[in-house]
Amino acid sequence: MTGPQPGENPTVPILEFDPDTAALIEPGHVAAPLEGLPRAAVICFFADVIDEVCGAGRADVAAEMGWELPHHPLYVLDAGEGRRVAVFCPGTGAPLATMYFEDAIAHGCRNFVACGGAGALVPGLALGHVVVPDAAVRDEGTSFHYMAAGREVAADPGAVAVAVSVLERRGVPHTVGKTWSTDAPYRETVGRIERRRAEGCITVEMEAAAFMAVAAHRGVRFAQYLYAGDDLSGEAWDHRSWQTTSARRALFDLALEACLEL
Repeated sequence: MTGPQPGENPTVPILEFDPDTAALIEPGHVAAPLEGLPRAAVICFFADVIDEVCGAGRADVAAEMGWELPHHPLYVLDAGEGRRVAVFCPGTGAPLATMYFEDAIAHGCRNFVACGGAGALVPGLALGHVVVPDAAVRDEGTSFHYMAAGREVAADPGAVAVAVSVLERRGVPHTVGKTWSTDAPYRETVGRIERRRAEGCITVEMEAAAFMAVAAHRGVRFAQYLYAGDDLSGEAWDHRSWQTTSARRALFDLALEACLEL
């Protein structure tokens, strides 16, 4: 599906996709290549896990990434057997997360696996169940600046296959399916949830569609692990204390393994 092109004056500005590959501000203007930076990187949404794994000198700091957030390090972690992996937290929401993603690409990373949580839209996704998104409904705004307007974006099938192979090798129960990326978690109404579920979405989160679009635009490898967190599949929201599950550290370890294999 091709959106309106420049000069067509669409009703909604977000549909004004510009295919020009060069922007006035490019990531390379603010994030220079770093010598020796690993190509493999884990994008981890869990600040507590990053502190546990990388904090207190357990990983080197290759750079401090800015965007008005103090102390936002790009770590380099020793993964054993002579392997090294970059690690960073992308913040919350597609606009911020993709800026850090872009900076990491400009610094030199090329193979990414993200790990984060998501709301469960369908019954039966137990707390901590692993989901590998193979497509995302684009209900956020960022992806529309990286590719022409369309309802969905597909994940890199080769990267998805690698992510799934790690889970199969480790014997981790998982589901591959479509996610719904939205900018507004407080506007996940019953009607919208029903419509997303009817078109095959099994989870809801805020960044996957944008990550997939940026990866395609920049020509880097990207896959994502989500774990089922809060439950939106019933008549009432169930928080399920989703941010305290031990699945978070386990998911990070899986992401580390997968990004090394991309």
